[in-house]
Amino acid sequence: MQTVRQLLAKAEGDLATVKPDATVLDALRLMAERNIGAVLITDNGKLLGIFTERHYARKVILEGRQSVDTPVRDVMSTELYWVRPDQKVDECMAMMTGNFVRHLPVMEDDKLIGIVSIGDLVKSTIADQEQTIDELTRYIGS
Repeated sequence: MQTVRQLLAKAEGDLATVKPDATVLDALRLMAERNIGAVLITDNGKLLGIFTERHYARKVILEGRQSVDTPVRDVMSTELYWVRPDQKVDECMAMMTGNFVRHLPVMEDDKLIGIVSIGDLVKSTIADQEQTIDELTRYIGS
């Protein structure tokens, strides 16, 4: 089972963050450019919140707000669940499932170092299972 640190080592690009005064439209553009489902909200290196596609649907569209002039601070989630880089994928999946979240910021020594998504964890789990199946198949075949 991989650790979060191993997943982050495979990640491409910089961490996607915006400041709390950025507009929802700014956050959505960044998410579209990077093909991601969430951005972290930071100020002076401090993690303040997260904004996801779910926030957009529920707190912008359904409430009749305008993306162009709504600051992300007004619709972001500040109740954050996060993980450490030494945690295992299965621990992260349990945290996501138990708290109904799809993204977890990764913190080390009070510093934001990354983010993992449910998709990252599922891919890792599938790869681990495929490796186990291959090993068992080779063991049985020998």
